[in-house]
Amino acid sequence: MYPFRPILLGVNLDHVATIRQARHTRYPDPIEALFAAEQGGADGITVHLREDRRHIQERDVLLMQETLSTRLNLEMAVTDAMLAFAEKIRPAHCCLVPEKRAELTTEGGLNVLGQESLVSDACQRLAAANIAVSLFIDPEPKQIEAALKCGASTIEIHTGQYADAKTSAEQQAEWQRIVQAVHFAAEAELIVNAGHGLHYQNVQAIAAIPQINELNIGHGIIARALFTGIENAVREMKRLMREARQ
Repeated sequence: MYPFRPILLGVNLDHVATIRQARHTRYPDPIEALFAAEQGGADGITVHLREDRRHIQERDVLLMQETLSTRLNLEMAVTDAMLAFAEKIRPAHCCLVPEKRAELTTEGGLNVLGQESLVSDACQRLAAANIAVSLFIDPEPKQIEAALKCGASTIEIHTGQYADAKTSAEQQAEWQRIVQAVHFAAEAELIVNAGHGLHYQNVQAIAAIPQINELNIGHGIIARALFTGIENAVREMKRLMREARQ
């Protein structure tokens, strides 16, 4: 049995910047969204600084690092340029993710198994800067084993296939795969987070998995915030997550 612990919520603000960049205006401001998310109970703020700068910009990350009251989780590709940027600003956490310019959103987990040397070097560089490193991976034991070899302290399980399942049977099968992967990682003493595609209708089954430390959720919360405001949207998501642990 695993001891009860409260589950944490990291709020991804990329889509606030997506709206801003659609017109290249100064609004909506991700910094204003950060304050509202923290007021609603966010335990951390996540942003993905992409190579093509389609939403979050360097200035956003710098301002967030200076002004937030919680902690910053910087999602980033495994490149020298991004590693140097992370070393410069030193966020509390960096999550290494795959990145393709043509993709609409992140399409799957990082293939750690296929590039252990590159990922291991990145983990060492970030750890030397006192940055906690997580690897965004699919719920596969071989990828978890590779993450361990690379020296990451944390993994984030990609929940996209669970979220995109077309039938209840498919969703249940994906949920079981996630449960098994989370258990395997926790037994190996990794910190386990999860995220991608989670929203108000599907989050509780994932939040109920006792070994999961944190969920990172963006699109679902920002979509709800259009009608309720960010603070209320974050508060409601945390309520659902906490209920799932009771």
